[in-house]
Amino acid sequence: MKEGTAITKLVMLFLVACLAAYFGIYIFRGLTDDVTTAVAYTYTVNDSVETDGLLVRQEEILPGYDGIVNVMPGEGERVGAGQTVAVIYRDGDALAREDEMQALSLEAELLQYAMEQPAMTGGTGQLEDQVFRAVVDLRTSTAAGEFGRLEEQVLELKRAVLRRDYTYGQGVDPGRLAQLNSRLSQLRSRSAMDTSRVLAQQAGVYSALVDGYEGRITPEGALVLTPSMLDDLLEQEMPTQEHSLGKLITANRWYVVVALPEDRVQKLVRGHTLLVGFTGDFERTVEMRIDHISKAEDGRCAVTLSTDRFLSNTTLLRTQTLEIIFDRQEGLRVPKAAVHILMKESTDEQGNTVQTSITGVYAVVNGQAEFKTVKVLAEGRQFYVVQPLDEGKTTLRAGDQVITRAQDVHDGKVLVG
Repeated sequence: MKEGTAITKLVMLFLVACLAAYFGIYIFRGLTDDVTTAVAYTYTVNDSVETDGLLVRQEEILPGYDGIVNVMPGEGERVGAGQTVAVIYRDGDALAREDEMQALSLEAELLQYAMEQPAMTGGTGQLEDQVFRAVVDLRTSTAAGEFGRLEEQVLELKRAVLRRDYTYGQGVDPGRLAQLNSRLSQLRSRSAMDTSRVLAQQAGVYSALVDGYEGRITPEGALVLTPSMLDDLLEQEMPTQEHSLGKLITANRWYVVVALPEDRVQKLVRGHTLLVGFTGDFERTVEMRIDHISKAEDGRCAVTLSTDRFLSNTTLLRTQTLEIIFDRQEGLRVPKAAVHILMKESTDEQGNTVQTSITGVYAVVNGQAEFKTVKVLAEGRQFYVVQPLDEGKTTLRAGDQVITRAQDVHDGKVLVG
């Protein structure tokens, strides 16, 4: 019995030593294994073509006038029918008179305001707040380079300061208001002889750019263009009309005409939409409707697209390099080295062994390698864009660390790093 017990103990010790050696080697290899990982992140792949395009709008040129011109609307600003587009001054005296009239009108407005206010015995806190807010608004706009409302904000600051002074500081002189109105009446009478206003005949969006295309191509013409006609328009040097006030774009819908390879337009359908990527100052992707597809010429077709959005943002664009996007897929970008194809055996209904391939990546989860199945959507030079196929906790997500290099990597492998 004693001899058997000793042998049993030796066998047990041998087995324990073997297990310890096995786990020691396993842990040692895990500690010394050189594991390299990369982050999976969201990525968009476009099936697209880059080409030159022509923007077409319904445009009306505003004729020029002699004298000193003050255009009222800014670039891309909407103008109503009958609204003043520009003020024309015959000479410098007329312009100086207009400045004086504005100053006197402002003073008369504020004086009238002060006379109509009830007597106030409190502090000037409310009016001081108005001055402070006007200063902050003006400074914020100038710091941001937003000068579209600069003149309006300066006038608002003047109003706030004078309103405060008239109400609490220098007092109100009723005779001063009569003097201001009398002087204004004289100036307006003289102004009627050397100052005129240009009114918009119809509503539209104002643009200062007149490039010569206005008389060459219209929206109706854009719907019948062929590739050769488009080439001629893009290559011609258009005569410009220098002496003009700009133009009004009188329809909200605008058009883009491009020439595309015939094989890329075979699946396009009128009335459907395409994504168009713009560059430069208007860096945006716009969904546009397909309005016209021409017959093929030399393997190309002219395609006319349109939209009624972003008109005010595109008034300065005419010829443009565009990205025509036929399809867009979003997935996760991972290095090619992280993608593995595993073979899985299964048995079909007839009892035959069937091998199927499974595509996936090994991700680091709680210090272990975990295999996550994916579908390859697109391929780049050194990466794949993949779609996760697993669900729940096992799905691959943006931000996961995927393994690009490791020795004998497998599902459940212990990693330290």
